[in-house]
Amino acid sequence: MQAERRSVRIPFATQKHAMIAKQVIEVDSELQRHGVKRTLTVEGDDLLVTFTTLTIRLARLTINGFLENIDLVIRTISEFGDEAERQSHS
Repeated sequence: MQAERRSVRIPFATQKHAMIAKQVIEVDSELQRHGVKRTLTVEGDDLLVTFTTLTIRLARLTINGFLENIDLVIRTISEFGDEAERQSHS
């Protein structure tokens, strides 16, 4: 059986926001560590995530779960990112 490899590129407004997202997401390990390998990198303002899975079904499930998590991170950055940064510089 050949491993499935899929990548997702998520654009952010700034490289700092992409780094924040990477740091938040990478602390959570994959639930099926034996069947999923995930790598996260920041390229400019983009977060690039590559998944290597045992099956296409596992790739779909893993990417769906990741997109739900990244959606929460993006909404949190949108809601609090600029305000938190302003407060830290005060």
